[in-house]
Amino acid sequence: MAGKNLYDTLGIKKDATDKDIKQAYRRLARKHHPDVNPGDKSAEAKFKGINAAYEILSDKEKRQKYDKYGDKWQYADQFEQAAQQQAQYRQYSPEDGSSYHFGRDIGGMDSIFEQLFGSGRGLGGSRRSQPRRGQDLESQVEVTLEEAYSGTSRTINLQGEEPCHACHGSGQIQNLPCSVCRGSGVVASMNRLEVKIPAGVTTGSRVRISGKGQPSYNNAANGDLYLNITVSPHPAFERQGDDLNTTISVPLTVAVLGGEVQVPTLKGKLALKIPLETQNGRIFRLAGQGMPHLGKSIKGDLLAKVNAILPTKLSEKEKELFRQLSQLHPA
Repeated sequence: MAGKNLYDTLGIKKDATDKDIKQAYRRLARKHHPDVNPGDKSAEAKFKGINAAYEILSDKEKRQKYDKYGDKWQYADQFEQAAQQQAQYRQYSPEDGSSYHFGRDIGGMDSIFEQLFGSGRGLGGSRRSQPRRGQDLESQVEVTLEEAYSGTSRTINLQGEEPCHACHGSGQIQNLPCSVCRGSGVVASMNRLEVKIPAGVTTGSRVRISGKGQPSYNNAANGDLYLNITVSPHPAFERQGDDLNTTISVPLTVAVLGGEVQVPTLKGKLALKIPLETQNGRIFRLAGQGMPHLGKSIKGDLLAKVNAILPTKLSEKEKELFRQLSQLHPA
């Protein structure tokens, strides 16, 4: 979603209420759902974008981060930490009018990254060499709703750099540029890494794999690998937080007289008792049959909406029975 305004994606204003967001999402999701537009790749892409926007804007914490940092909202915790560190720096001005500056100012997001991963300034603004932490790496990962429900794994190909072994990252051998890395101190690397994706991830989830980013320099800590998760749309379920919505087809006779139907879930089918005279559109809540909450043992619910199926190709006898019914229950 980098570079896209999530509010524009849903066609709403920045001060939209939670109700506005939900209504816009439902309207657009119905319009661009793959089942409504079979084979239309453009509609499928829009549907994914709509889902991604809703996952962020419907979550209070994610929305606050997005409103503050835009498409870099996933780095919000790092920005806040860097800002706290900068708040500890103070400027001291003696009576002679001279001044000493401790630390350096944060001039924007680029400066924050420099502060986090680069070298700092000492007393009086002089630079001092410090161990440099390895760079973080990002990888985009798409999973199915079933994989998000159970958890899964992926093999990631990581393209990056590592310190040149010939010159130990210095870029020089005997005061001459290293011929292996051409004086850069680093060489290209390719690593295959199997990573675990926990159950409960949503579109917009960011899974941190500690120490699996770029190697460090001067014995500092390695960077981290971040998996940016997208959950692909599902033809039978609509996800809202940890809850799942689905529609169940109920024969008219079962809706009127009561009975039992099968309800699909992400781990198989469940039998659901339909009470006598169940109205079309009624929603049954199946507790604990939704999505697991990321990092917790609790699960959301499955909301099954009744879609009463009217019979077709009626025989004359069946038509006559409906005529008799209409006389008993006139409109």
